[in-house]
Amino acid sequence: GLFTFRTLREPELRNPIPSGREARRVSAEERDGLLGHLVRPKRRSALRLREPRRLPRPLDRRETADLLSSLRTWRDRSIAGLMLLSGLRSGEILTLDVTDIDIGARWIRIFGKGAKERRVPLDVEVAGLIQTYLLTERPESTSTRLFLVAKGPNRGQPLTPAGLRTIFRYHRIKSGVPAGHPHALRHTFGTAMAEAGVDLAVMQALLGHAHVDTTARYIHLTPTHVKAEFDAARTRLRTRT
Repeated sequence: GLFTFRTLREPELRNPIPSGREARRVSAEERDGLLGHLVRPKRRSALRLREPRRLPRPLDRRETADLLSSLRTWRDRSIAGLMLLSGLRSGEILTLDVTDIDIGARWIRIFGKGAKERRVPLDVEVAGLIQTYLLTERPESTSTRLFLVAKGPNRGQPLTPAGLRTIFRYHRIKSGVPAGHPHALRHTFGTAMAEAGVDLAVMQALLGHAHVDTTARYIHLTPTHVKAEFDAARTRLRTRT
């Protein structure tokens, strides 16, 4: 080849391709120099815009009714009621103690994200569900947790995140409501409060958000509600002139 031809003309010329032993001593920089023409330039990563976090859509009335009608135990009805009518998160449900529920005064004490404590009103119907659960269905246990495993080898132990997921998975299939996740119930609560005209600051307190912009982003306002609010505002402005 070319090197053979050149060594015939220049015997002192050194082979530019190192031997196996020498190759092991060749630095990365030297290899890049020898084989630089074979190296493909690294592609610069394209600028990626962060997609906004998608929020679950609220359940409509039919979906809500179908999901709730599939629940058969007072425990499961109480859990769904706390999510749908008080806006509790799954983690907040599981960490509720019996003493956190004031059925008479209808208040719930919640320890939310970051162990922040807040109090939210307890719906009268949900209060009745919880009272029935405590009187007729909750197993005897040394645990102070409100919601316990009802049967099986773990009967009387606190309900776990996996257990709660199993409950909702079963009822999503049974009711034919694939969107019936716990957070969808909480989101349905937030949407209902917004459409009822609840102040954003009150919404923030109910949902336990650290920042009001989270509450504003969390709430899904229907076009009909937005138009109604716009028309009402225009009417108020006209009466002032």
